Amino acid sequence: METKHSDIAILYNSNSGNTRMVAEALERSLAGDGTQAAVVEITAESVARAAEAAAAADAVLVGFWCDKGSCTDEVAQVLSGLSGKRVFLFGTAGFGGAPAYFERILSAVRTKLPEDATYLGGAMCQGKMGQGVLARYEAMLAEKPGDARITSMIDNFHAALGHPDEADLAAIVRAARVAL
Repeated sequence: METKHSDIAILYNSNSGNTRMVAEALERSLAGDGTQAAVVEITAESVARAAEAAAAADAVLVGFWCDKGSCTDEVAQVLSGLSGKRVFLFGTAGFGGAPAYFERILSAVRTKLPEDATYLGGAMCQGKMGQGVLARYEAMLAEKPGDARITSMIDNFHAALGHPDEADLAAIVRAARVAL
């Protein structure tokens, strides 16, 4: 099957729907200007399809969820194939709010790009976490009652439930549009 040329490809990997929300906001914003983007969710089964969409695009927006301070192996595989491409990174992380934290994650993910890719920039926001995370934190607190670090993790879990919100989406869309 021949891949049609698209000026922009939006490739994303989403664990709980947060990064999908950002990708959809980016697609809507571009469509509002008449720009059609090829959109592909990156999964183990779709890495080749994502690479095809990237090959046919002038600029590639790559979204990821934060996995241990970086991105998943599937996203890293796609990023490694973006030789010569203009790339904007976007992501979501359960912990968040601190720009320095997001910058560390973006820097770690950026290292997955080939040297000849042009990094246009990146933007991240906080995203809600699954209930299993809260259960894990609560079990940790049961083992160490009153632990301030664990209590702050639980507080962060609750704060993240409303994210990404409209302001988060607008900020990432704005950053991507400026970068493009």
